[in-house]
Amino acid sequence: MRILITGTTGYIAKRLVIKLLDGDHQVICCVRDLQRIPDEIASKGGIEFIKVDFLDTEDVLFPEDIDVAYYLIHSMAAAGDDFADLEQRCAQNFKALIAKTTCRQVIYLGGIVNDKSLSKHLKSRLAVEKALKCDTYASTIFRAGIIVGSGSASFEIIRDIVEKLPVMIAPKWLNTRTQPIAIRDVLHILERAAGREEVMGRSFDICGPDILTYKQMLYQFGEVRGLKRYIFTVPVLTPRLSSYWLYFVTSTSFSLARALVDSMKVEVIASPSQINEILEVLPISYKEAVRLAFQKIEQNAVISSWKDAISSGVFHDQLSDHIQVPSHGCFKDVRSSAVIDETYTLERIWSIGGKNGWYKFNLLWRIRGYLDKAFGGVGLRRGRRHDTKLEAGDPLDFWRVLLADKKQKRLLLFAEMKLPGEAWLEFRIVKSTLFQRAVFRPKGLWGRLYWYMVLPFHAFVFRGMINALVRK
Repeated sequence: MRILITGTTGYIAKRLVIKLLDGDHQVICCVRDLQRIPDEIASKGGIEFIKVDFLDTEDVLFPEDIDVAYYLIHSMAAAGDDFADLEQRCAQNFKALIAKTTCRQVIYLGGIVNDKSLSKHLKSRLAVEKALKCDTYASTIFRAGIIVGSGSASFEIIRDIVEKLPVMIAPKWLNTRTQPIAIRDVLHILERAAGREEVMGRSFDICGPDILTYKQMLYQFGEVRGLKRYIFTVPVLTPRLSSYWLYFVTSTSFSLARALVDSMKVEVIASPSQINEILEVLPISYKEAVRLAFQKIEQNAVISSWKDAISSGVFHDQLSDHIQVPSHGCFKDVRSSAVIDETYTLERIWSIGGKNGWYKFNLLWRIRGYLDKAFGGVGLRRGRRHDTKLEAGDPLDFWRVLLADKKQKRLLLFAEMKLPGEAWLEFRIVKSTLFQRAVFRPKGLWGRLYWYMVLPFHAFVFRGMINALVRK
């Protein structure tokens, strides 16, 4: 089948694309930025890419011969209160484009909406469902609660909490019930639904076999990891305090923490359906989903992560628009050093950050990460998706990878930390010489003051880093 998929670089879609290609389908991927196409899918056959921003589709035209389309665009971590309007606009623009094709089925993954009191994000998911309905094609709606898998937001947040806190004083919403589902089961359902007449024009709740409170999920996660944990819930934490609690304890952004707290107050229990029998799926338990997730992590086989999403408020345009590092009106710290072993130095560059640290003065990097967290930034806790591999769009502590080209021997990072300006960090090997360049474009007086405040630290931090990269 000819299948169009949106949200290609997102957590669900990136994995689904690979699964569809393995099933010998022809896949058309919609991407906002052609520079952010993941390596895992860029090299595969049977795939093509369309550049499209669903907030502005004036000059976009889909191929006419499409059989099935997946709509997998969400804005859970969007800052501000206008995310519902943005989701509506995206859905309506998508419907207008897909209605001009031969598409017979549109598949959408939303959220379970059975509770009487819905969060803002669940209300928005329901509104998107309604916006996608059209007379020219059949809609298939799947509604899920918490999705558990390596790299999922819920998995990584629970992992942070359980592995860092032996004793927890937690908000009362930890007693809210939910029905988690493994990412592998979500992908099976999405893939097997394509082209199936039995599911066209219908909606289904999808879930795993366990109904658990969030507290029970934390305890069971600890059991899988062999960790004994003690959790005490208190009724005094307001939603805002709860958001700060989640933000400082875990690697999530504050906007996502606020959205999660809003959603976690709502009970998410699936309505019975025959979808598992129709598509021949046998969902696995929550504990088994956690075990499988850690197998992927141990094998360095995490295909996608919620951290791949660009931090709200930093990038208002395409990632590739920042590849051209400015030269005017900027402060710079440029250093160079002879490279003895290029292979060794490249591997060190490609392994920087995350568990490997920044090779020199890691305490100062951690302090900078704590300060970033304190001011509402992402901090260092995001780490990196893979210990030794990098590609454009990857998160790298409080940086974002703009360019990672081993053939050109160049790595370019853009700062997602809270700054009074914009910052780039570049590593490049030319004729057996490593050039390390930090560029800062200040914004107003505060930007200039910031540069001079951190300037004394650059002398030994950046010098120590380049020396560690070239010397064994």
